[in-house]
Amino acid sequence: MKVFFDTSSLIKLYFKEDETPVLKKIFLDNVVTEIFVSEITKAEFFSAIYKKLRTKDLLTQEADAIIGAFVADERKFSFISVDSEIIGSSQKFIGKYGIESVRRNTARFGI
Repeated sequence: MKVFFDTSSLIKLYFKEDETPVLKKIFLDNVVTEIFVSEITKAEFFSAIYKKLRTKDLLTQEADAIIGAFVADERKFSFISVDSEIIGSSQKFIGKYGIESVRRNTARFGI
């Protein structure tokens, strides 16, 4: 199974949040062969972790460990370059399925 994680989902694999068990279950219930993330995730991930540090959700040592783990895991991800075509396709997908739930529909398509 191939999966795509946006930055907010990917963070949940490194920092326990309410949805963390749901995401970890994907790996327990499926053979994940490839993990796709957007190229922009590299910057967004750091930004999100530093925000958690500023808001005192993380200690400095925890933030450093999470960032270190992400950097070490980067080789496991397939990064997708973001261009106008990708953004346009995303807009169409959200426009078509957003009212029902983008998450429910991405699962239906194996995304």
